[in-house]
Amino acid sequence: MRLLHTMLRVGDMDKSIAFYTEVLGMTLLRRKDYPDGQFTLAFVGYGNEADNSVIELTYNWGVDSYELGTGYGHIALEVEDVYKACEDIRARGGKITREPGPMKHGSSILAFVEDPDGYKIELLSPHRKD
Repeated sequence: MRLLHTMLRVGDMDKSIAFYTEVLGMTLLRRKDYPDGQFTLAFVGYGNEADNSVIELTYNWGVDSYELGTGYGHIALEVEDVYKACEDIRARGGKITREPGPMKHGSSILAFVEDPDGYKIELLSPHRKD
């Protein structure tokens, strides 16, 4: 078994694709409209789906927002330098919701960013100790 993808429902497909590709540097792997079901799927990631886990963005036509609820946590991305990644993300229009720094009660360096729909994305240093 392997993890294939994580699915997120989005309110504006173009805005979400722009965030994941232009702000976070992922690649749009594929996108398809399903007129009979009135939805669009797009898959983004850092590598092909055969070898990497990716994110599935789902846009249900006519739905422009969702309640995130209290069960969702975050998606974690490993970055070489959390501080530099935040600078780059901010320069590309991304929203940093937790500035980079050590984890509370630990030493791992992390930060959080938010996508256009409010989903949290954690940025983690590859040199984690916790």
